[in-house]
Amino acid sequence: MRDTDAVPAKPLPPADGLAREFYKWCGRGELRFQRCLACNPWRHPPREMCPGCGAWEWEWDKAAGHGRVFSWTVATRALHPAFKSEVPYAAVVVEMDEGVRLLSWVLDCLPDELTIDVPVEVVFERVAEEVTLPYFRRAHHPNGGKE
Repeated sequence: MRDTDAVPAKPLPPADGLAREFYKWCGRGELRFQRCLACNPWRHPPREMCPGCGAWEWEWDKAAGHGRVFSWTVATRALHPAFKSEVPYAAVVVEMDEGVRLLSWVLDCLPDELTIDVPVEVVFERVAEEVTLPYFRRAHHPNGGKE
């Protein structure tokens, strides 16, 4: 194979600042989101100040890892050469039981099998030394992941 035929690496999310902390938790196999200590809601993406009450006090709280498909779009053309072998794929918005939403993939579900409210659970995949990403698979719990 010529060097020009090599498939480039997939782009990684920026892992700096508070995002670095989010990915460190993922690397430990834990899905954690920030939670305001003043008014208590979960939030994502991570940020210093609560958008609800303006408080600066927060903690990383462990999420259950269950959610439901909220929305998705199907990519039929690779917008980056590294994804050429993946098309068609669905970029899925998952609404977690905690109320926050994540953009990800459902690994065990073809795009034409997706429906709104499909229950899913988080799985982790190390994609680089410093980055482990949260992906999802269909939940196999009889109650759809709800406790």
